Amino acid sequence: MAELSGATESGAVVAQRCCLICTLPGYSGVKAEPPEVPVYGYSANKEEYLKRLRRIEGQVRGLQRMVEEDRYCIDILTQVTAATKALHAVAVGLLEGHIGTCVADATAIGGPEGAAKVKEAADAIGRLLQA
Repeated sequence: MAELSGATESGAVVAQRCCLICTLPGYSGVKAEPPEVPVYGYSANKEEYLKRLRRIEGQVRGLQRMVEEDRYCIDILTQVTAATKALHAVAVGLLEGHIGTCVADATAIGGPEGAAKVKEAADAIGRLLQA
């Protein structure tokens, strides 16, 4: 695929890939606009989420070390609880951003896409509650 560069509203140059259709045999040669880089609900806080996930990754590595070092069961379980709570906090934040942007935008447009986004969010909430 061809790689294109384009400036965003902030002025940053972002590499984008042209669509697969442009490479298909028999294509008429009229190029479609390159697809936009999607902006998700977490995009504004992406660095914060990455920082939190790296911290959780460190917690999980610490858990592995604790098991390797034959640490006391309750101490390990305490750390498992902390890592689990941290992951749940990330999940709730992602869900909040998804509902505030993706679901809200789709329901404002209406139609089957809006209903599908609401169902998708409800299913995600159900999975979080079961975890």
